[in-house]
Amino acid sequence: MVVVRMWRRLFGGSAQELDPLRDDLVVVASSFDDVEACSTALDRASELDREADAVLRHHLRLPAGQIERAVEIAGYDGYARVGDDVASDGLVPIILQRVQRLDPLTCSQERSRMAGLAQRHDGIADGWDAMQPPRTAP
Repeated sequence: MVVVRMWRRLFGGSAQELDPLRDDLVVVASSFDDVEACSTALDRASELDREADAVLRHHLRLPAGQIERAVEIAGYDGYARVGDDVASDGLVPIILQRVQRLDPLTCSQERSRMAGLAQRHDGIADGWDAMQPPRTAP
């Protein structure tokens, strides 16, 4: 992820990286259906700016004892954890997010990676969404 950021800075990427903590971000794409292809979800996302970075968020539910290790592993790929409410089924809902450019291939790869991470830690990957600042009218 660091190499990607450096590459973008040197060779025409966004001048300023998207701050995932901005309070004006809105969901521009999402899928919580295991059988829906990322390409379908992204095609349906009329507000997504494919030329700009987005905050890709994966919604997982994990046992409390597995969260720390799963978050550590996801951190190797630039993900950070947000959210920590306890669910009624004993699993803790968490969100792992990172800033990246979205396309069907990378979205699908990341969704698969998070599903595997959740499964290896006795949890569930519920789905994903992507957030960007609202588009301004021309």
